[in-house]
Amino acid sequence: MSDDQDSPLSGNQPGTTAPRADSTSVGSQERSMSDLSREIGARHKRRLSARGNVHPIPRVGIMGGTFDPIHNGHLVAASEVAWVYDLDEVIFVPTGRPVFKLDTEVTNAEDRYLMTVIATASNPQFTVSRVDIDRPGVTYTIDTLKDIRRLRPQAELFFITGADALAEIMLWKDADEMWELARFVGVSRPGYTLDLKESEVPDHAVDLMEIPALSISSTDIRHRAHSGEPVWYLVPDGVVQYINKHGLYRDSRSQV
Repeated sequence: MSDDQDSPLSGNQPGTTAPRADSTSVGSQERSMSDLSREIGARHKRRLSARGNVHPIPRVGIMGGTFDPIHNGHLVAASEVAWVYDLDEVIFVPTGRPVFKLDTEVTNAEDRYLMTVIATASNPQFTVSRVDIDRPGVTYTIDTLKDIRRLRPQAELFFITGADALAEIMLWKDADEMWELARFVGVSRPGYTLDLKESEVPDHAVDLMEIPALSISSTDIRHRAHSGEPVWYLVPDGVVQYINKHGLYRDSRSQV
């Protein structure tokens, strides 16, 4: 979430004596055990998918977002997409300087990164990457995809984003190039409709999914925290504690 998180024992049965072996058979056994150890090690390093499979080509989700703060809707969306697409891993990528929020005050990147780490720590399939917050300048999705591609050169990538963002996706930097790097999954709250038929978005490159928990909003959470209203169960417990400890979104007199 570094960005990567991520044996059987053998022996004689009780009461038996191992037969003596000549040097040839010992060498053969040593080679066999060495091969077995490498095989076990390779299997151990492979990440089981959301449905318990091992894919020859890793299937990796990328969930980019401001995460100001990260909330349970983000986590449910990532979990649902991981299940539907049988992903091996979902990498959360907190945005550095969001291109569409340059005129909006955004919480310090380190605070947003640490809240994301806290929120995802209990799920072994979730990791967190610093590629966007460590990259100087404005954050563009194309740069995120290229950086993750360098980190996961063999993986099949799925970029998870809000369905509303897909409506403007052709305005994104180097949009035509993005389809070659990842499949896009647009997640939305129930009842949200998005018609991409008239856009230049390739039909094969985008899927849409409804996620009930996306009725939770980071904007609403910030407003509630600023007013001293509770945000318990809208965000993970550790994130509530982080907000309180660091006085985010509110004055020092109120706790959420």
